Amino acid sequence: MSREARFRQIAVELGYDFDGEIKVGGNYAPLVVHDDLIYISGQIPRVGDTVVIQGAVGKDVSLMQGQLAAKVCIMRAVALLLRQFETLDRVRKILSINVYVQSADGFTQQSEVSDGASEVLYSIFGEAGVHARTSVGVFQLPKNAPVEISLVVATA
Repeated sequence: MSREARFRQIAVELGYDFDGEIKVGGNYAPLVVHDDLIYISGQIPRVGDTVVIQGAVGKDVSLMQGQLAAKVCIMRAVALLLRQFETLDRVRKILSINVYVQSADGFTQQSEVSDGASEVLYSIFGEAGVHARTSVGVFQLPKNAPVEISLVVATA
């Protein structure tokens, strides 16, 4: 199965459509290409105009919902790659992801939330999707998002 087919299959499984506009929340580029590296700005779990999950993980949002939010964030990032290159075959390696989790006081499972994104990347890219990762708990994120993810990708 092609990477694009796996991407579309995961979108169906999640119940979201990533074919529409990927809205930018400020005066910045969602994706910057420099030589063979791509830097993708932080993505929140927004589909169209709606942040589909909101709140602090461990309070308003369960661990499972936090993992779903991470999956939506990373699917937005992959959708940006697909728009940039019209194929996912140009991705040589997902180098690193930074995962910010809006965390309730005492919540310490940021890494488990991040696993949602890591699973999606491996499902789409196989070994090329295995990456370095940082998971950080934060007090607040834009639009009350529970998760925001940025990444660095090597391309061919």
